[in-house]
Amino acid sequence: MPKPIQSYTAKEIQVLEGLEPVRKRPGMFIGSTDTRGLHECLREIVDNSVDESFAGVAKNVWVWIAKDGTVTVRDDGRGIPVDKHKTGVSALEITMTKLHAGGKFGGGAYKVSGGLHGVGASVVNALSSYFRVVILRDNKAYFQEYQKGKVKAPVKTASQEQIDKWLPSQWNLKVSGSETGTITTFQPDKDVFEATQFDSQKIKTLLKDRAYLIPGLSFHFYDEGSGEEAHYYFEGGIKSLVSHTNRGKDAVSEVIYVSKEEGDISAEAAIQYTDTYNENVKGYVNGINTTDGGTHLTGFRIALTRAISDYAKKVGVSEKLPGGNGLSGDDMKEGLTAVVYVKMPSESLQFESQTKAKLNNPEVQGFVQSAVKEGLDTYFEEHPNDARSIIDKVFLAARARLAARAAKEAVLRKGALEGSSLPGTLADCQSRDPENSELYIVEGESAGGSAKQGRDRHFQAILPLGGKILNTERAHLDKIVKFEELKNLIIALGAGVGDIIDYNKIRYHRIIIMTDADVDGEHIKTLLLTFFFRHMPEVITRGYLYVALPPLYRVQSGKDVNFVYSDEEKDAVVKEKGNGKITLQRYKGLGEMNPEQLWETTMDPKVRILKQVNIEDAEESDRIFTTLMGEEVAPRKKFIQTHAKMATLDI
Repeated sequence: MPKPIQSYTAKEIQVLEGLEPVRKRPGMFIGSTDTRGLHECLREIVDNSVDESFAGVAKNVWVWIAKDGTVTVRDDGRGIPVDKHKTGVSALEITMTKLHAGGKFGGGAYKVSGGLHGVGASVVNALSSYFRVVILRDNKAYFQEYQKGKVKAPVKTASQEQIDKWLPSQWNLKVSGSETGTITTFQPDKDVFEATQFDSQKIKTLLKDRAYLIPGLSFHFYDEGSGEEAHYYFEGGIKSLVSHTNRGKDAVSEVIYVSKEEGDISAEAAIQYTDTYNENVKGYVNGINTTDGGTHLTGFRIALTRAISDYAKKVGVSEKLPGGNGLSGDDMKEGLTAVVYVKMPSESLQFESQTKAKLNNPEVQGFVQSAVKEGLDTYFEEHPNDARSIIDKVFLAARARLAARAAKEAVLRKGALEGSSLPGTLADCQSRDPENSELYIVEGESAGGSAKQGRDRHFQAILPLGGKILNTERAHLDKIVKFEELKNLIIALGAGVGDIIDYNKIRYHRIIIMTDADVDGEHIKTLLLTFFFRHMPEVITRGYLYVALPPLYRVQSGKDVNFVYSDEEKDAVVKEKGNGKITLQRYKGLGEMNPEQLWETTMDPKVRILKQVNIEDAEESDRIFTTLMGEEVAPRKKFIQTHAKMATLDI
């Protein structure tokens, strides 16, 4: 035990000055120090430029990734003031070096903005090894440089030579020109972040979302290293965003658009149902994507449920569900794509944290609920064919939900009657601690037998699959729980599925897909990934799902044995062995390995290679699963033809 600290006096009280709290606890301000936190920094700077558009002045935002990894964000707004603040230093320095300082606290500079606490730019400054702001205003260029949040020198006037050195030549900026705006350049601190390499795809997704939300604002992206370039400009707003999201899917209805404005707050929603089984609902507030939802999405869901239920009763459809059951909110989710967008004064915003992932304003729930309910009631009256198509879709989901519930109850009852809720095919581990337990989902009885013999029984459980499983992209939940292999998997995991799922009851915190390194193995792996993505997505977002990487070859030279995982690695090993006698074995399947080999290559935590499955872009992942695993052949054929040369057997 650590020795108790006897002294606790005023000397032990620390006061963190300036931006020190940010460097001490970066996660409090940007959520994490991994790639998500890294891109959160960029979002903070981009949204400052977007706020200039909300103020009615900016028409363009540029994002430039330099070869050295620095990022520059520019807008053509008013430019941050550089005159002296009442504190004695420039307004620019105050904004960039003090927490809770800025023009978004009701002073009149911004009516609507994504900023709330005045900490965005200053937090990024604190977490950057280098940070520079160039201000274009008054026909001059001003600048100030910082390092880890500390000012290197007072605000100065930039020369044309400096501007040409610092900024892309394509911009052709002139010091004495009439252009205005703010240009921020920063290099994330390697001492803070786990990785400092920005992802072009994530940046493009961020900019494209903003372009949809703010019609008339153009976004320009450049990656100097790869030469990649992208430009985004949309006039259709969130209706276009919903249409873009649903490309390649069969629509049940047109995109329904509703809006309402009252005083300083406005709400709009775009809604469309498709023939798919999954939901995609996004919420935004002042241009910020509230990834964890909030009161605006709560109000939307209540209104959607009531509007559809009321219209169903009105046209006499509501009596068709068995057992007198009514519609539920879950029935409205199947095939739903929606965007809910709220704009309101920045000083009124209440977010759960600085990362603005969840809106907490209670008054917004009622406002959005009223706007969506009124808008849908009107639309259903004016478009009865669309309304009826939506109701048919929702009632189909409701009947499937009731059938799935009955099937699940039957599965659970059967398990209880047999005396054990665990399937007989499962070779469970001895540990009952989920954090220390792992489940291998193995292809075939042969590989399952080797895995059961070669495993460490203390913490490794084995569940063999008897061949290919059901494609859950095309199946309702009632069919899924009746399918023997999936039923066994669901029971083995212990969390349930559908509306009774509880991820806190999951029995293993490492769920490892282990299939053969051939086409059939890749297909089974894809079917399992489809199941988890569609029906147990939090297994992925919690970081529980992995893919094992078994070796492709066994290379033996004398008593020296090497297991290699690619053709390139095999060629390198063979070349290294020289002219000696070499025995080369190509593993066509896991069943060809004996238990000792399977342990040594694929199951021993000290040497195995596991790849963790992540969802980096939920919308793009949804589109790809729909394309590859859905019923439409033409989009799948086009995708395969386009990406065939990029395909590998390695996930």
